[in-house]
Amino acid sequence: MPDAARLVAAICIGIVGYIVSLQIIPLMPESTDFGYFVYVNAVLGIFVGWTVMGKRAGRGLAAGITNGFGGVLMLVLWGLFIHSCAQMFDRAMANWYNDAFQALLAIVKFMAEYGLVLINPLVIFTLIAGGVLSGLFTEYAWRTWR
Repeated sequence: MPDAARLVAAICIGIVGYIVSLQIIPLMPESTDFGYFVYVNAVLGIFVGWTVMGKRAGRGLAAGITNGFGGVLMLVLWGLFIHSCAQMFDRAMANWYNDAFQALLAIVKFMAEYGLVLINPLVIFTLIAGGVLSGLFTEYAWRTWR
């Protein structure tokens, strides 16, 4: 059911996804083609905020902060998974893999490689601060416009 908490959570986590995507671009090799990377992560943030954070609003201030951390964690995990699957699919179409198991292992390998890029102090700080603020704003929206 649509409500203000879901909308605020979607907007907040979408903004966090957009900002973190812009911070990741300089950390990758210069020859990397990002395509719709930033927009995919922003839309993924909107989806995660709406479905994960919005439905868990209204449980108190501490739970709101935890809700924000959970939303950011889901954003990171789904982002790693989606972009790793896209990379694997591109390579699979170029016949890099002999069987499906190699392709599935490649997804895990890409998730680990992309996850290492996220270990940057600025990115980590942005994710933590964005999660806290998103959780607090979502909780405030639930209390104000329920």
